[in-house]
Amino acid sequence: MLECVPNVSEGRDAVVLDALATACGRSLVDRHEDPDHHRSVFTLAGPGPRDAEGAVRQLARAVARTIDISEHRGEHPRLGALDVVPFVALGPSKVEHDQAVESAHSFARWWSAAYDVPCFVYDDAHPERRDLPEVRRAAFRLHRPDYGPSLPHPTLGATAVGARKPLVAINCVLATGDVDIANRVARAVRESSGGLRGVRALGFHLAAVDRAQVSMNLVDLDRTGMQDAVLHVRDLARAEHTDVTRVELVGLVPRAELDRCSEDFLAWSGLDATQTVEAHIQSGL
Repeated sequence: MLECVPNVSEGRDAVVLDALATACGRSLVDRHEDPDHHRSVFTLAGPGPRDAEGAVRQLARAVARTIDISEHRGEHPRLGALDVVPFVALGPSKVEHDQAVESAHSFARWWSAAYDVPCFVYDDAHPERRDLPEVRRAAFRLHRPDYGPSLPHPTLGATAVGARKPLVAINCVLATGDVDIANRVARAVRESSGGLRGVRALGFHLAAVDRAQVSMNLVDLDRTGMQDAVLHVRDLARAEHTDVTRVELVGLVPRAELDRCSEDFLAWSGLDATQTVEAHIQSGL
């Protein structure tokens, strides 16, 4: 089974978000929206290997009709209206891995040709395994698009299309509005600054609640799992004389990762089995 987890640069307009969700059809197993980041994450999957790819094309058509990136204002960095399209092999086999890579290139070719949107491939879809942070830093300046025109589309921008292993996207909301603290904690926890392996982290200010947030992507769960990363953020926050008041999962988590967590951690964080990829896929079948 193939999963696709497109990130869209819209998190506030309920009418638009409902239209995008409808476009995904029965392959939509989860939708997460964040007004502060002005961003939504759609999880698409189904029993057939082509279900996710077909659904994300329908979503892309709806994005092209409804979103103008030139009008976008939000906390999260972005390349375009349909910002990131990762294809994820849910199983360990080479066949599933190869399917994810093939689907990433197929989608990038189609999106760039049909709508003139430049596409940058990343992770397993890229021959040198260029990662998403590198794409964000160097797109158009140091790297030409892998597909499509050399300049961003005026209303749709550009899209990063990848093939990757399952990851966990998780936010820790702090008991303070001081974003400098969140930035220091994020710097200490992320791998690129000497922190935990496979952790990418940024600090944000959530204007709606006047709270700071440490937002993490855990991209190598074999090295750093969800519990270790979140508890490390909590320890760092407490060292800054604040605390983690809420843990927010962005999208879904693989059941195997949830099973690694202690009962105490799950009770404290509020995470449970209803938030797994497997539970949502099963409920939709």
